[in-house]
Amino acid sequence: MFDIIGKRNWFFLFSGLILVPGFIAILLTPITNGQMGIKFSIDYTGGTVWQFEFKNTSATVDEVKLVLAQQNLGDTEVTKDTANQFEIRTKRADLVPPSTPQPTVSASASASAGASSSASSSPAAGASPAVSASPAASPSAAASATPAPSASAAPTLPPGAIASKHQDGTTNCTLSVPLSGDLGKLAAAMQADPKLGPLACTGLQNTVGPIVSAQLIQQAILLILLGSLGILIWIGIRFQSIKFGAAALAALLHDVIVVVGIFAILGTLFGIQIDALFVTAMMTVIGFSVHDTIVVFDRIRENRTRHAGEAFDQIVNHSILQTFGRSINTSLTVVITLIALLFFGGSAIHYFVLALLIGIISGTYSSIFNASPILVVWQLWEDRRRAAYLASLRGGRRA
Repeated sequence: MFDIIGKRNWFFLFSGLILVPGFIAILLTPITNGQMGIKFSIDYTGGTVWQFEFKNTSATVDEVKLVLAQQNLGDTEVTKDTANQFEIRTKRADLVPPSTPQPTVSASASASAGASSSASSSPAAGASPAVSASPAASPSAAASATPAPSASAAPTLPPGAIASKHQDGTTNCTLSVPLSGDLGKLAAAMQADPKLGPLACTGLQNTVGPIVSAQLIQQAILLILLGSLGILIWIGIRFQSIKFGAAALAALLHDVIVVVGIFAILGTLFGIQIDALFVTAMMTVIGFSVHDTIVVFDRIRENRTRHAGEAFDQIVNHSILQTFGRSINTSLTVVITLIALLFFGGSAIHYFVLALLIGIISGTYSSIFNASPILVVWQLWEDRRRAAYLASLRGGRRA
């Protein structure tokens, strides 16, 4: 029988070798003012996101980055998914001009600008597929700044924008090609590049301000703290012992530091950033890690009743071995799925999947080799303290 508990110090040492470099990389973030350590995306620092698609399906990320560099946007993050849609993320929050109602664009003006259809640039224009192409549209309707009620609200178009639809008629790319502001200059520069050519359509145009990004950071920290506290309280009540809750929380913190630390190292070495999906990945990892820990703890509680009088460390070791196959099989099915997503999924979820993959592997390890050994160390410490206390009482009585 493999003695996992007897070799617990080796497992603690292995965890330390992983945790220490990651923890140092995390601490470098405030020390270097973000130059090293964790790299935050514009979801947390503020900036602009823009999605678009070229008619030229052979356009590459490097070609887009070259145009961005010519427009003094060399630090912009560019990704491309399997549907040939590009997404740029830049820390500049002034690329998208303020949204204001615009006059209706005539059909002839839309055609000369290369758009496939014409629409009013008011918020109501994109809400209905049957948009009048006549330049003699009602002035009151075009000037109104109040969106018309509809089944699905359409985003407000930027000033001077012309509505555009995907070439195959789908509606997943129905916003506007920008014509004004710095984003309009960027769109014109990309379309003028012979390697890129005209835009087929554009998608999301969004700006995140510094106030919103600060609120996102606070909410992310609050979510993780509240989730961890709730888990500690629930496990303590469920197993009627604070030791079980504290051991599960220690394993949980192990997984959080491992994932964040590895991303801090990747951010330092390769500039990899974390975005809003990273928090979703962390909450998923926390839930998975605790679930696996509870399976082992529940078996420990059952075996303490069945094998009353046996040493606690032996009971824990039996319990780990009895649940070992279930834990590995459950985690392995998830890991195989995540590996497939990592290699064949779109670039938009690449780092989200990577965070999940690291967290699931770490969570499986910590549930087996950290949480239960911590429980044993705590219990043995209490037993020694109790034995010392009883010995002192007996010594006092003899005196």
